[in-house]
Amino acid sequence: MRVDSLSLRNFKCYAEADLGLEHGVTVVHGVNGSGKSTLLEAVFFALYGSKALDDRTLDDVITIGEDESEVDLAFTHDGTSYRIRRELKLRGDRATTTKCVLETPDDTVEGARDVRQEVTKLLRMDADAFVNCAYVRQGEVNKLIHASPRERQDMIDDLLQLGALEEYRERASEARLGVKDVLDRQEGALEKLREQIETKEDKDLPERLNALETRRADVVAEIDNFESQREAARETLEDATEVLERHEETREEITALKGDVEELRETISATERERERFLETIQDLESERESVLEERTSLLEDLEEPVSLSAGGGGYSDGVDGSDGPNDAESADENAPTVDARIDTLESRDDELRDQLEEIRVEITETSGEVDRLRTRADELESEADEKQATIDDLAETIEAEAETIERREETLSDLEDEIEAQRNRFEDAPIAFGDADDHRDELATQRDEYKSDLATVTARIEAVEASIEEGEALLEEGKCPECGQPVEDSPHVDVLDERREELADLEAERDDIEADLADAETRLERAEELVEVESEVAELEGNRENVAQLLDEKRETIAERRERRDELGERVEDLRETATDKRDEADDLEEGLAETRERLGDLNGERAEIKAELETLESVASLTDRLEELAGDLERARTERANKAELNEERRTRLSDKRERKRALEDEFDEGRIEDAREKKRNAEHYLEQVEPKLQELEEKREGIQNAIGAVEQELEDLEDLRTDLERVEDRVADLRSLYDEAETLQATYGDLRAELRQRNVETLERLLNETFDLVYQNDSYAAIDLDGDYRLTVYQKDGEALEPEQLSGGERALFNLSLRCAIYRLLAEGVEGSAPMPPLILDEPTVFLDSGHVTQLVSLIESMRDLGVEQIVVVSHDEELVGAADDLVRVEKDATSNRSRLERGEPPEAALLASD
Repeated sequence: MRVDSLSLRNFKCYAEADLGLEHGVTVVHGVNGSGKSTLLEAVFFALYGSKALDDRTLDDVITIGEDESEVDLAFTHDGTSYRIRRELKLRGDRATTTKCVLETPDDTVEGARDVRQEVTKLLRMDADAFVNCAYVRQGEVNKLIHASPRERQDMIDDLLQLGALEEYRERASEARLGVKDVLDRQEGALEKLREQIETKEDKDLPERLNALETRRADVVAEIDNFESQREAARETLEDATEVLERHEETREEITALKGDVEELRETISATERERERFLETIQDLESERESVLEERTSLLEDLEEPVSLSAGGGGYSDGVDGSDGPNDAESADENAPTVDARIDTLESRDDELRDQLEEIRVEITETSGEVDRLRTRADELESEADEKQATIDDLAETIEAEAETIERREETLSDLEDEIEAQRNRFEDAPIAFGDADDHRDELATQRDEYKSDLATVTARIEAVEASIEEGEALLEEGKCPECGQPVEDSPHVDVLDERREELADLEAERDDIEADLADAETRLERAEELVEVESEVAELEGNRENVAQLLDEKRETIAERRERRDELGERVEDLRETATDKRDEADDLEEGLAETRERLGDLNGERAEIKAELETLESVASLTDRLEELAGDLERARTERANKAELNEERRTRLSDKRERKRALEDEFDEGRIEDAREKKRNAEHYLEQVEPKLQELEEKREGIQNAIGAVEQELEDLEDLRTDLERVEDRVADLRSLYDEAETLQATYGDLRAELRQRNVETLERLLNETFDLVYQNDSYAAIDLDGDYRLTVYQKDGEALEPEQLSGGERALFNLSLRCAIYRLLAEGVEGSAPMPPLILDEPTVFLDSGHVTQLVSLIESMRDLGVEQIVVVSHDEELVGAADDLVRVEKDATSNRSRLERGEPPEAALLASD
């Protein structure tokens, strides 16, 4: 897998960001807190969504102050292109995923859960496996070392797909135990069923059922007789009750009619009182009409110009009660305009004046604003001129400082060239040419190892001969042969000790020669190591020389640009000051014309006040005219309502007469003898029903008891048949469970054996890869080998054979050890459980946290070795300058101090980091 591009919008500290990643090693560079790690978190989040957030929530992803966010990741996996797009939005006080899409060549997967499952299937690892293998997050560089063997075993087994086998084995075990529980329960149930069947067969249930059914028939016949007599009594009771109820209804209706008659009398009286109140209202309205007419006449006389109250001029009539009202305009000109027409004329003129006033006010406001704008613009131009003059002064200081920097860099470049030449001259007396130090060192190291092996062999032989001599001398003192153990006089081998002493002397001489050769080889190897270091230093110096030369050219270009910028700013300052003077002169001219405009404004305001006073009078006249019309309507309505009330009372008097007639007819219907007979029959029927109910209840309870007994016997017979059926079913079930238990037991053992075999194979491969990787980092150092046992316990062996736990290493060594383990696991997964597997990029987030400068150099070697081994893409986040040298591509992250937003730039690291000697 290879990440092709990453686009962010409102993701944490990034407002907008677009990043493309190439093959090889990419270093994301920047100061602490600039947002480097956020880029890696965005890749992880794009792949796995909320599973990549640990204890955080989706709210933490969206940039503070924004309400939506978007992440777009394009990647290539196994030669096929894919794209994931996730969009988030704040809804209330929490964020939700509004869109999650995975685009594949063949299909589109939608939904956060489905996309995560598809990515897990595609990469063959979930989010936990991703951070345990390919993504070394900040602060977790020692995660695998600090884990217990069991935790480490679970992590690596999951990565190697062995966790599934353990899960299958546990499932088989759980299934076996579950089957055993069910089998035990079924066997117990089988025994219980047999006991229940035997108990029920001993009860003679058919005979008991026949006897109970005979008793039930006798009781049912007796119940039927009593129910027939009870039904006749109920009919008699209903007839008597109906007669009595009818009598009661008639009496209630008479009472109701009495109430209705009284209510109608009261309603008629109340309505008559309302008619009197309507008469008073009519008189009040006529009085108010006269007052309104007088007020309107007074207002018309106050007007300077005559007006007419109707469209045709002349007089006015209100038409109340059919009589003519007084004429309000007898002395007015017959051609005078109406009130409404005069109001329209005045309002039209008022609108014209208001428009003119508004235009004048706008003109004054605009002119005043233009004066203020011109003066403000003049001040701004002066201020801008001052700022640019300050910038010119700053540029002058900067140009002077950069000129000094160029001189220093020229000196630094010269010093680097001298140092490179001096280092190369160290090869003049060397036995090899520059560039051959690595091969020469390896050859000497092989020769030294051969001497060590020969020395160990000779030393072992010397120890064996010495032991043999000591044993022989002891036998000889006892009078026995030092070789065969027989008495000396009977043994032909008594001279064997002298031979062994000669052999010992030869071996000791050979050992001395080998030790001398070994010392010489180690001396030459130390010299070779020094030459290798010289070649490494020359390579680093040449790289620094190239960087310094490039930065020197850039600085020369920069100083030329700044001088050109300084001259341009000087010309701009002069233009700004001239323009500011012109703006102030124009503002003075505009102020002189404002006085005349304000004078016109006062005249128009006076005329408008006179119009408003006349309008108020005319509107009062119109309002009073409207009131007269309302009063005429109110009078008409009051008279109509009074007449309606009279009609209602006539109708009520008719109903009152009808109700009195109905009341007299009902009072004639009463028959006291018939009522008394009905009461007697009701008492007799109620008495019989009171006596028959307890008897029937007693018989019903008796029948119910017999029926319950019959039901119980029938139920026991049904239960017996069910028990026999259950017995057959459970017997078949027990046989099936016994067979299933044997199969689950076999399956559990098979999964366990398969997991153990695969784990051992992977442990051996992982141990080999771990040693190869660690050797690349610690060549010829103090560690000999790393042992990884079947339970994933790690042991480090020093050159002297002493065993160490990984926790006993120094902080930097532990970090490199853990990174080596991570890289070994990565290589193992890349080889694949069943062949080559396309792996995600190797991602290292701040791996130098626990490393000193020496260990950082070894980390660089580890990264380069992973690239040489074929890892297609490596991404390293760090602010350490030494890692920059291992990069094929460099991304610089910077944070704006004002907006607190991060941005990306491609290019070289900051100048100060490369020119620490300046």
